[in-house]
Amino acid sequence: MARYTGPTAKKARRFNEPIFGPSKALKKKAYPPGQHGRGRRKKQSEYAVQLMEKQKAKYTYGLLEKQFRNLFEEAARRKGVTGTNMLQLLETRLDNVIYRLGLSPTRRGARQLVSHKHITVNGVITNIPSCPLKPGDVVGVRGKSAEHPVIKDGISARRSNHTGWLEWNSETLEGKVITYPEREEVSENIKEQLIVELYSK
Repeated sequence: MARYTGPTAKKARRFNEPIFGPSKALKKKAYPPGQHGRGRRKKQSEYAVQLMEKQKAKYTYGLLEKQFRNLFEEAARRKGVTGTNMLQLLETRLDNVIYRLGLSPTRRGARQLVSHKHITVNGVITNIPSCPLKPGDVVGVRGKSAEHPVIKDGISARRSNHTGWLEWNSETLEGKVITYPEREEVSENIKEQLIVELYSK
């Protein structure tokens, strides 16, 4: 399965969540796509609800099915609450950290910045968006890439206290992972327990 590159508004309406960023279509058409989108739909089964939540998380963070499964298994092997571990692993992917630092308005854009070698990790150019980061890792903007329009716009528009688990240095254009995010620091509307229940069947 290739990475999803289809219409983002359609998927956002499917989940009724702006999973790809602010969506005008979601505001105008706050109902699922398709000819039966406005009509009543039968009650979903427990499995369908759990599957929907997993799909929402997968599309939100831009993972393939196998990637998501492997990440969940890694979360299950770690100590602590599996659902929280899973969200922490999703949040500390390199592409998501770039997005959280405000260097790109979307995760798709952040992945592109990484793939085009505009980003460094601990001083080394990295072009793998799924690269896992840990506390202490430093993410920077590569040399002349600071003049890239997307990065310039992101830096000028970013808020001073973007997120509590990341630290940003505006002089060196570097961000540092201070710690793994707590559950309440993950702003995405994801019910991780439903995903844990789905994979536990």
